[in-house]
Amino acid sequence: MRFYFHEHAETEFDRVVEYYEDCQRGLGIEFAQEVNAAIARIIQHPEAWSPMSKNTRRCLVNRFPFGVIYQFKSDYILIIAVADLRRRPGYWLYRV
Repeated sequence: MRFYFHEHAETEFDRVVEYYEDCQRGLGIEFAQEVNAAIARIIQHPEAWSPMSKNTRRCLVNRFPFGVIYQFKSDYILIIAVADLRRRPGYWLYRV
């Protein structure tokens, strides 16, 4: 199954990778690996994660306070947000 990032989700992801890399060399790569692992889990079991709304779910990222917000379509996954869980809840809702 394929996955796609919403334009804003991809920008968000890139910024967080850069932020963690600026904090400590290699940490941005580790964050990216954990997000990719979460996406792999989503692809394997797209309906297994916590519902956020009727069509939107969230899979938590290991080691970092982030969640991958996504929608499961018939033949692909749409990543709506790589959401900082400490941030205002639902800030990504306009993307759906």
